[in-house]
Amino acid sequence: MVMARRKEKKEKDIIDQILDNIDFRGLTQEEVVGQEGLVKKLTGRILQKALEAEMTEHLGYEKNTNAGDNSGNSRNGHTEKTVQLENQRATIEIPRDRNGTFEPIIIPKHHKRLPIFNDQIISMYSFGMTDRDIKAHLEKIYDVEVSPDLISRVTNAVLEEVREWQNRPLEKSYAIVYLDALRVKGREDVKSCLKSVYTALGVNFEGQKEVLGLWVAETEGAKFWMGVLNELKNRGVKDILVACMDGLTGFPEALRAAYPEPRVQLCIVHMVRNSTRFVWYKDLKKVCADLKGVYSAPREQAGRAALEGFGEIWNTPCSTSPGLGIGMI
Repeated sequence: MVMARRKEKKEKDIIDQILDNIDFRGLTQEEVVGQEGLVKKLTGRILQKALEAEMTEHLGYEKNTNAGDNSGNSRNGHTEKTVQLENQRATIEIPRDRNGTFEPIIIPKHHKRLPIFNDQIISMYSFGMTDRDIKAHLEKIYDVEVSPDLISRVTNAVLEEVREWQNRPLEKSYAIVYLDALRVKGREDVKSCLKSVYTALGVNFEGQKEVLGLWVAETEGAKFWMGVLNELKNRGVKDILVACMDGLTGFPEALRAAYPEPRVQLCIVHMVRNSTRFVWYKDLKKVCADLKGVYSAPREQAGRAALEGFGEIWNTPCSTSPGLGIGMI
């Protein structure tokens, strides 16, 4: 925490030193943040400095020294390049070395856009915008001309990574696997819709969590879960000790078809929700608070004691709460 604060202060001091040398009096908005304004020029200069620092790191000696005479490699001029930033273009000079081994990290070879620009395209694509909608938006907001083919290449590159992640091999065994479907709002054919996102979260024997996969469907059903479980099996998962799931009809049977051995642990939230279905609303918070002592007990003996205490309070119908009783819960 202390190191982070020191780094933040150091960065602030550097920025303040740069700004102290600029006289902003009399400058217009266009001169500060316009297409040829100070912000654009400053961004270009910062990128230029960063690339020169990368070259120094690559060669192992500072510019304008004689160390390159014995190093077997040296600087060899620059190549001008225009790159697309988040909302503007900047022209910079990429340093070269004589051996041709320099590989810039900030602006990789053959790249004309920084990753943040690609992130803008992917973000809009995720909201259901078409390629031409994204093109029109970038032109209107940022005055940047991009082709639909470029947008397709950016999104397709991400889809390739997603497919690779979806099909990656998994560990042979997991201590716990959480299986649940979430209802998520999205867009399809430029229309809002609700989708079920099937989620499998594994916990290995070192206690580390790993998202095993995500699958999207119209609704949640045991038949689809069977396909998910078979896919996990095909990707290498041979054994699950505990499977945590909700009380969806047919879900435990779908699990047993793929994995006969796991112990099934029903979701506590769903169990509490089902247990309080017939509880009078006035007593709902109190009942839930007393139930918590049962399912959060550290040991079975403590849980049984908490259940007996819960029964002593709620097993007898109350005249002020008609119909309430442990038999009705």
